[in-house]
Amino acid sequence: MTSAKASDHTYRVAVIGAGRPRSQTGATGFGMSHAHAKGYTATGRCRLVAVADVVADNATAFAHEHGDAETVTFTDYHEMLASAMPEVVSICTWPHLHAEMVIACAQAGVRAIHCEKPMAPTWGEARRMAEACATSGTQLTFNHQRRFEAPYRTARSLVRAGAIGDLVQVELACSNLFDWGTHWFDMLFFYVGETPASWVIAQTDTQTLTSAFAVNMENQGIALVGFESGVRGFMTTGDTVPDGAPRADGTQPRREALGAMQRLVGTGGVIEVGVRGTYNAKVRILNGDAPGWQEPPLAGADHFEDAIGAGVADLIACLDNGHEPELSVHKAIRGTELIFASYESSRTRSRIALPLTGVEGNPLHEIIASR
Repeated sequence: MTSAKASDHTYRVAVIGAGRPRSQTGATGFGMSHAHAKGYTATGRCRLVAVADVVADNATAFAHEHGDAETVTFTDYHEMLASAMPEVVSICTWPHLHAEMVIACAQAGVRAIHCEKPMAPTWGEARRMAEACATSGTQLTFNHQRRFEAPYRTARSLVRAGAIGDLVQVELACSNLFDWGTHWFDMLFFYVGETPASWVIAQTDTQTLTSAFAVNMENQGIALVGFESGVRGFMTTGDTVPDGAPRADGTQPRREALGAMQRLVGTGGVIEVGVRGTYNAKVRILNGDAPGWQEPPLAGADHFEDAIGAGVADLIACLDNGHEPELSVHKAIRGTELIFASYESSRTRSRIALPLTGVEGNPLHEIIASR
């Protein structure tokens, strides 16, 4: 197929896991399937041919909103794959379903799979998804959409331009190492130029637990990552402090104790992303170019749905040109490896050399089970 013909091709798209928009009563997520569908529509190159959801009404409503009169709905995704024969499939289900669905799509001959994050609740499942798609030649991507969002792209551009000298350390704060941590570990590689990581040392507290999408996670944790370049990545999770006056309902707002969601430290300055508290800049920089903190203009997607759309547009373009997508499995699995290496470090109380070996399940769940 020539590039000219490729650019004219309309891809047959299907979605597994319609769910409900986050604005609807009873919705448990962020309406990610709807953001995926909007992204496909925006390319002008895709047609929604099928939707699968275990709740038939959800699939029907989704098809009415994003499809056309010929869009077919299913409650069994295996039947959908066999009947509709989609070329591209978005998987927007909970993490424990990802592996079986990705592998089924790959075996059915789907050309591209775009899956929600985190990859899977276990390291073995994450690897098997990557291996299955490598065997079938399927393009596999995961929705780490922050790679397209303006604050992070702006921060990386400043680092690349030498605005803070040589990058020394990236500090990150979020609620957990798994569900949100998958984004932040991915951002580590994003900022260090995709340099491989060499080792991880970490600790977690599981005296109480948090959970997201049926996966148990630590109450608090820390992880230190060493990269081959010498840069260090440091993540803290669940560490918050009071932030301002109590709300009307009596609850206390809290913010990351780090003071920002991300801090990039260089030999000649500092960049902070997601600054909290009274100074609420999305990105600010402190270096020798000007006195005090400065807010640079932002370049990139302004909203998470725009970023998801950019990721979808990129994966469709890469189907045409054969390039590696920005959200490729090769990038996603490196961040996922840091999640499970962190948990294995906590379980064994030792530094873990990468690549991670001897782990199939989720070491944090082994910690929880042994209490």
